[in-house]
Amino acid sequence: MSPLTMALALALVALVLALPHLAPPMHWLFPQVERPVYERASFVELILSHLGLVLASSAAAALVGVSAGIFATRPSGLEFAPLINAIAAIGQTFPPVAVLAISVPLLGYGGPPTLVALAVYAALPITESTIAGLTAVSRDVKDAAEGLGFSRLRMLGDVELPLALPIILTGIRIAVIINIGTATIGSTIGALTLGSPIIEGLSASNPAYVLEGAVVVALLAIFVDRLFEDGVHWARQRSGASP
Repeated sequence: MSPLTMALALALVALVLALPHLAPPMHWLFPQVERPVYERASFVELILSHLGLVLASSAAAALVGVSAGIFATRPSGLEFAPLINAIAAIGQTFPPVAVLAISVPLLGYGGPPTLVALAVYAALPITESTIAGLTAVSRDVKDAAEGLGFSRLRMLGDVELPLALPIILTGIRIAVIINIGTATIGSTIGALTLGSPIIEGLSASNPAYVLEGAVVVALLAIFVDRLFEDGVHWARQRSGASP
């Protein structure tokens, strides 16, 4: 972890722990607000629940997206590549709110429909990055591996995926950052997320709640983005790709 990433992590932890004690300065900023600090749930609870939804949905999207990308770049799956891209694109263009509206009657309120909406929305960048990364692997490298007697499965695991990893990580990075912001809408159907103070602040005309939730979400997104930047840098060094 780079020094900047570490500093962002410490700043995020400090902010989350300090927020319950910031009533005086928040009251000074918003004197018209009677309760300037969100207290319905602790920000530690909110950020852990938010991260849980983001990680679970992103992991599901990564599993499906990477698998679909691998299949689309194999000889047996090349003819399905346009269909896979089309399905992933539909998932990306479908508004998360619409996915929530469809999922609620089937899954109820709270976390499950939010998780489904986030996973669907994250599928496209991961699928596209996997296909782009695998197709970018040099034919000469593949020929050399075949000359050494590598099976197709070993070539995929030992050659193609390691070389494609920086590009795949970039797609996962985009999906996770999107999900961090999009997860806030889950609070409209009862999910416990960092969107809870934002939604309540908007409905109760309490800008202090909105500011608190928005600042934590923004700082969390910046921290995770830097964390992925470190990961992509490590993957490029490991694969021998240029930075």
